[in-house]
Amino acid sequence: MSDMLTAEALDIIFREARSYNGWLDKDVSEDQIHAIYELLKMAPTSANMQPARIVWAKSSDAKEKLAALAMDGNKDKITSAPVVAIIGYDIDFHEELPWLFPHTDAKSWFEGDEEGRKEGAFRNSSLQGAYLMIAARALGLDCGPMSGFDNDKVDAEFFGDNPRHRSNFICAIGYGDRTSIFERSPRPEFDKFNRIA
Repeated sequence: MSDMLTAEALDIIFREARSYNGWLDKDVSEDQIHAIYELLKMAPTSANMQPARIVWAKSSDAKEKLAALAMDGNKDKITSAPVVAIIGYDIDFHEELPWLFPHTDAKSWFEGDEEGRKEGAFRNSSLQGAYLMIAARALGLDCGPMSGFDNDKVDAEFFGDNPRHRSNFICAIGYGDRTSIFERSPRPEFDKFNRIA
């Protein structure tokens, strides 16, 4: 890697990007969903574990079911979005490591350590959820990440056929309505929360 992104690209991904609460009536296609995934999967996870398991709630029925399991303040954000990604994780991600990380017997690192797998899967699926947002923004879409839902009920409704999968957070994706965002909240200067040792 040698070339830095342009200032415009950095604005799109970071400086001017916002978390949206409302959406324009404009579809996000299945091709766009696939394009987001094709980018996010390339970003690093520990031992390439790729623990994220994502359900893309695109149909009205799926979004209504998800909204029914969310806090009141999130219901409209979910139902009005073109698509909402439910970012989950697989506790048994290690079963896929023989082909995802073929350089060594990485599966053995995690066998017999379910708590360690849960920790690793949660951390790395959180990373993948962040990569998802970066990918969506890079492709010209806006995001509205959320918690504020009943994880156990979402797991039963959307991951019920995979009982070793758990929900982490959700992210609405579409074309944001700028009237739905608040003023930018403060961002700390480097010295506030950082030090170079």
